[in-house]
Amino acid sequence: MTIRVAIAGPRGKMGKEAVHTVMKAENMELVAVLDHREIASNLVDYQEFPEQYDVRVYTNLNTLIEEMKPEVFVDLTTPKAVYAHTKTLLQYKVRPVIGTTGFTDEQLEEVTQLARENETGAIIAPNFAVGAVLMMKFAAEAAKYMPDVEIIELHHDQKLDAPSGTGVKTAQLIAANRPAHKQGHPDEHETIPGSRGGDIDGMRIHSVRLQGLVAHQEVLFGGEGQMLTIRHDSYNRQSFMSGVKLCIEKVVTLDTLVYGLENLL
Repeated sequence: MTIRVAIAGPRGKMGKEAVHTVMKAENMELVAVLDHREIASNLVDYQEFPEQYDVRVYTNLNTLIEEMKPEVFVDLTTPKAVYAHTKTLLQYKVRPVIGTTGFTDEQLEEVTQLARENETGAIIAPNFAVGAVLMMKFAAEAAKYMPDVEIIELHHDQKLDAPSGTGVKTAQLIAANRPAHKQGHPDEHETIPGSRGGDIDGMRIHSVRLQGLVAHQEVLFGGEGQMLTIRHDSYNRQSFMSGVKLCIEKVVTLDTLVYGLENLL
């Protein structure tokens, strides 16, 4: 079976990689892309893509869905846009694969309920890299035995949200295996506000944003006389594409929303 796929944000770094991934996949057909700017009506007219990429470009999501009837829609754009896109897709019973982080708990609950009501599969993955998912699973397991933990996530300087979705997801998985408690000295005082990072159930998350980075995270567990470090590094965006491909293949078998790639492995 060939899966009809559409992609949002084809000129973005992640979107561009996703276009190449779907075009190369034997079991997928890229039927359309969604761009927020009207540049050209076909990908062949974009300088980023080769002349054999004969794919329609739309600037209106509803028109794209009605005319091209995709089964799966991959959205790797901005948190503000992807929330509205996800609701529209589910109302049309098009299956979203979302790689953008930044959903609030309320938004996540809303789209989960919408997917359930429409019996339409959806996947929201804070990180598509399989290694990053394993890092999160290993960290959750380690927290059973070493409950004092801090997370350092490092990304490129154009990332909009902090902490990252991966950092938040890691903290949530750890929190399920770790009793909430304040870490550090009880009389600890920040002479510069924010120095100790964000606080989730007493564990700290630190966000680094610098040129030259892609996506990196380390989880530090401290114990008496020892430290355990679990780290993952994505050196390029190709590292996320095996996860994108897996999600496209899996979402067509779902009738509800799945949050996190770890639930598909």
